[in-house]
Amino acid sequence: MAESTAREEPRTRSSPDPRRRSERSRRAILDAAAELMGEVGYARLTMEAIAARARVGKQTIYRWWPSKAAVAFDVFTALTGGNAGDPLPDTGDLATDLRTVLRATVDEFHVPEMDRTTRAFTAEIQSDLALAEAVNERLVRPNTEALKDRLRSAVDAGEVDPDADLELAAELLNGPVHHRWLLRTAPLTHEYVDELVDTVLRALRPKGHGESAGENAGEREDAPGGS
Repeated sequence: MAESTAREEPRTRSSPDPRRRSERSRRAILDAAAELMGEVGYARLTMEAIAARARVGKQTIYRWWPSKAAVAFDVFTALTGGNAGDPLPDTGDLATDLRTVLRATVDEFHVPEMDRTTRAFTAEIQSDLALAEAVNERLVRPNTEALKDRLRSAVDAGEVDPDADLELAAELLNGPVHHRWLLRTAPLTHEYVDELVDTVLRALRPKGHGESAGENAGEREDAPGGS
């Protein structure tokens, strides 16, 4: 009886979950690609090197990604954390929420691995139109729409002029941050993005907002007996 049980045991023992194995391999590939991009740069990165570092076959990589550019894209999105298009915080104070988001962006750009990978990736999309379109569709556009959604909420709350061009407003908030980071024109700091938010929001205020006090003061000065 014991012998029969021993023979049956291999049949009843659960086999490793292939999905779990696949996810481990996928994670190893992304980690390997991130490490190599930091060590040798994007131009010298090869699928063979990624496979060797991740200890997987090259065909395993091609199962998920058609090119090293596609691998780099997923490395980049993994480094940024979260999902593209996640809603922005909405505390009821637009300035505070925008500062929170842009300060987090500043912090990400100061992480060496993030900085190296993003610069390599930015260079690649200049000559790869298909990759540029994928970046726009999967990353830039969803994040821009999330920002515009937060601005729409601010319009409803009376913080932003209903006639404001929200697409342009989103570019005014994001563009200077990426410009300063990419060209290293000046330090990218929390103080800088705080001032950026204040400057952009002053331009987005509803017409007449904040003018009443000045107008009233002028009326008082013009009134008879005014000093």
